[in-house]
Amino acid sequence: MKIAVTYEDGKIFQHFGHTEAFKLYDVEDGKVTASRVLPTNGSGHGALAGFLKTEGADALICGGIGGGAQMALAEAGIRLYAGVSGDADAAVEALLRGELHYANDATCSHHEHADGHDCGHGGHDCAEHGSCGSGCKH
Repeated sequence: MKIAVTYEDGKIFQHFGHTEAFKLYDVEDGKVTASRVLPTNGSGHGALAGFLKTEGADALICGGIGGGAQMALAEAGIRLYAGVSGDADAAVEALLRGELHYANDATCSHHEHADGHDCGHGGHDCAEHGSCGSGCKH
């Protein structure tokens, strides 16, 4: 089994379509046997599901993700665990123990908040994070 995680500085990157790297974990008998970080080389929303399929990913752990990307992953046969934040390695271990907390309805909403404010972060609901990283606070 191979598990991919949207990845940045040891953490789960919070916007699937803008991730610059995935950490890919090889799993055998319920244990991680190897891992490596793979750059996406600028692949955007549409190409990332194909990128993961080519790399042999069976599952994806990520933060926010749009509906189109969710459908592309489903078509590629990749199981989705969305709405996850925090340490990437810890999330994979939690998944393997059957204890990962996720919310597959963590969809991105076309780059703006419910109030119409576009903070340029890529559309995930940053209210749970306290800030979307580009100066707007909630």
